[in-house]
Amino acid sequence: MGEVTTIGLDVAKSVFQIHGVDAAGTVVVRKRISRAKVLEFFSILPSCLVGLEACPSGHHWSRELRALGHTVRLMPPSYVKAYLKRSKNDANDAAAICEAVTRPSMRFVPIKSEQQQSGLILHRSRQLLVRQRTMLSNAIPRSLGRARHYLGEGTQRHIRAVQDHCRREGWSDPRGRTVQPRCSCSPTRRDRNRDRSYREAHPCLASFKRRKSPARADSWRWSHRRHRPGLRSR
Repeated sequence: MGEVTTIGLDVAKSVFQIHGVDAAGTVVVRKRISRAKVLEFFSILPSCLVGLEACPSGHHWSRELRALGHTVRLMPPSYVKAYLKRSKNDANDAAAICEAVTRPSMRFVPIKSEQQQSGLILHRSRQLLVRQRTMLSNAIPRSLGRARHYLGEGTQRHIRAVQDHCRREGWSDPRGRTVQPRCSCSPTRRDRNRDRSYREAHPCLASFKRRKSPARADSWRWSHRRHRPGLRSR
């Protein structure tokens, strides 16, 4: 039994799986090890080739093992799956990683630094906030649509509608200032002044100015049917 030259490390939350072979491909070590003892185990080993699957924690352990003098290679999990011989478990995954890292045609993933991973965290956090805002922006008009209230399309239009509702209710902003109420029949569509009958029925609409890019008026007319004389909402 020779010296360990290649190790496949399957990372996990608390217990890691190690699969090591020598230069002839004979299995030298196959064991489970806790997270607290990983660095202690690799610190007493001579420099060898260590393979891991590319994941956020894989980049961290790659930097730690590389600081101990080992040669670390990260591989996409989809490329490692082809070398899995039996059912999927920690021991078989570590053996597949150990075999895949020695393939000359294997494609490896560059190891990211702490600054690069920190930047990715910021981008993903922003994507999460944008996705949650989009979900909320889609849920509010659908819920109000069941009560026959149409807010129009677009996130900014929905925000203005919520602000108008706060003004009508007399709610205060976080600074403690009371929001002044606006006219309850203020339209939200850009072509609110195209139809003169609306301005005749509502003198308050005469103060609005027409915008440059007119939009469809059907949805605005539908949302203000209850304001037009002689028409009732469905």
